[in-house]
Amino acid sequence: MTELVHVHGSHNSFYLLDQTLFETPLSQKQFIQLAQKLCQQKDDWPGADGLLVVDEPTHAGPLGKMTVVNADGSIASMCGNGLRTVARYLSEREGQTAFTVETAESDLKVRQEANFAPGVPAFSVEISPIRFNKKAFPFDHLEKERIFDTKLPVLHDYLHFTAIAVPTPHLISFVETDEDLTDTLGQLGQRLNAENPYFPDGVNVNFAKILGKNTLFVQTYERGVGFTNACGTGMSATSYAFSMIHPELVDVSKELTIYNPGGMVKTRIHQDKEQPWIELIGNATFIDKVTIPEEYLSSGHFDLAQLRPVQTGEETNYNRFVANLPH
Repeated sequence: MTELVHVHGSHNSFYLLDQTLFETPLSQKQFIQLAQKLCQQKDDWPGADGLLVVDEPTHAGPLGKMTVVNADGSIASMCGNGLRTVARYLSEREGQTAFTVETAESDLKVRQEANFAPGVPAFSVEISPIRFNKKAFPFDHLEKERIFDTKLPVLHDYLHFTAIAVPTPHLISFVETDEDLTDTLGQLGQRLNAENPYFPDGVNVNFAKILGKNTLFVQTYERGVGFTNACGTGMSATSYAFSMIHPELVDVSKELTIYNPGGMVKTRIHQDKEQPWIELIGNATFIDKVTIPEEYLSSGHFDLAQLRPVQTGEETNYNRFVANLPH
């Protein structure tokens, strides 16, 4: 019998599949089909934003390797919220509190943090590398090699944009109105993740409202998902953009607080001269367990999956934490 864990970071939810426990790991085609099936919400099924696949690392050093499959079956280069839950899973499996995890681009540092609240486990994860060049996205037909706090009239008539890849590509704008946070973001996110001449591979679009010093609210239209409760790499990239565009409002010696529709995370900006990076700190919550016979999983008979809640009260604890947030 195979067991998957239904997890979330800031209510950005996933199914976590540990392939190291399998006699025969699934092929990429098989776990893409699994993601497309399990992540669809139904009356009796909660769905998710994606599938996190844990494998043995391909080289010495990391405790494991993470592959991220979006709900539509596309492969993501990284996922900060997902990495926190993988970090917790590997930490409990291996009995370690600080280690590295292999991802598509690089090995990333992760570590256990103090609980955000009673019964709300938290982990921090490295978000890097940080890139601004157009090849990291790619983007085209915008007449720029780098997009930094600038208007792009072909996209919008008054908003300023910044493009940062971490390595997941993000387009960021600081806005003032709720209408921009919802309607404008939805229209632009949908446009840039359909066939378009500007971001041919699509792009994650993040709109942020400045709430105060070191404090933001970030909403994301995620490539391969749509509107999401939170995007870890998006909040990290937006934190970095905030520190560059509004240095008078950011003290990088202290943590930043980033609110999102699914709760709140913290970020730390590390301004290393050779390779700056961002640290994303947030909850890593286990919600449910999913069981399915391994032979059915590999043959694509996903309808036989059964879901049962984790009996730790973690989701209740997290929801209580969110309800008490000031924003």
